[in-house]
Amino acid sequence: MRHRIAHLLTPHSHTPGDKVDAELAASREGMRALWVSLGVLGLTTVLQAAVAAASGSVALLGDTVHNAADALTALPLGVAFLLGRRAANRRWTYGYGRAEDLAGVVVVLTVAVSSAVAAYTAVDRLLHPRDVEQLWAVALAALAGFAGNEWVAVHRIRTGRRIGSAALVADGLHARTDGFTSLAVLLGAGGSALGLRWADPVVGLAVTAVILVVLRGAARDVGRRLLDCVDPALVDAAERALRAVPGVRDVGRIRMRWLGHALRAEADIVVDGRLSVVDAHALSVAAEHALIHAVPHLTAATVHTDHLPVNGADPHAELAHHGSAR
Repeated sequence: MRHRIAHLLTPHSHTPGDKVDAELAASREGMRALWVSLGVLGLTTVLQAAVAAASGSVALLGDTVHNAADALTALPLGVAFLLGRRAANRRWTYGYGRAEDLAGVVVVLTVAVSSAVAAYTAVDRLLHPRDVEQLWAVALAALAGFAGNEWVAVHRIRTGRRIGSAALVADGLHARTDGFTSLAVLLGAGGSALGLRWADPVVGLAVTAVILVVLRGAARDVGRRLLDCVDPALVDAAERALRAVPGVRDVGRIRMRWLGHALRAEADIVVDGRLSVVDAHALSVAAEHALIHAVPHLTAATVHTDHLPVNGADPHAELAHHGSAR
């Protein structure tokens, strides 16, 4: 009821131009989140790199590598957001939203490579131990890494969820993990202060292990988007919205897919067979309207109107030999 009242009182439109404008606004918001994050993580990475070079801390080096990789992931995501602004054409009939999902794959691969580099460095240090110097600087750099990554994580995750970008959320989760692994560097510094030369590389390996766990979740989320997976709750919400539209007798198949951070849908509704073409079309428009307001991030829906069987005849009999054509 609150949503319906707000809908009546707020000026709005559902023309194609306004839908495109909404997608552009989401892309601009994502771009702002990326560039701000790039600046914060860039400063953190430079600080940590200087301390890692001076101290010889493998744990801090691993954290620095991950922060650098996290900062650089803004580049493929930025390219994807820019591509997503381009209008659909006769070759790319759904637009360029899927570029964002491909950018998510690049993010996952970048994190995987950086984890492998950090793991190799930590193992090498275990086999060839050396003392860590300037432990106070290592501790301060670790705290700076945590603060920078946590700020970036909160900013990216909130923005990604608001605009429906799985790639941006995955990037934010990666930053959050890097933040907690920065705190783990403090354990390595503490162990080194106690004379435990193995503490620093062991923490470096632990950092890599934690990031691999988060990498698995990010890869799963991005993979699901590529395979057109959606939350079943969205389908349930769409079905409820369609059944609530006056004149809809029944609801058939509902299909949804993500195109970047925009959701598209196809739905079948059953209407009275005695309706005129004009009335049936008006009902399908009302159904699309209801879907757009009931399903978050849904920007467009194609609603197919079926009618109840007339004289027992199947309205789709001509398609029967095509199997699951509908």
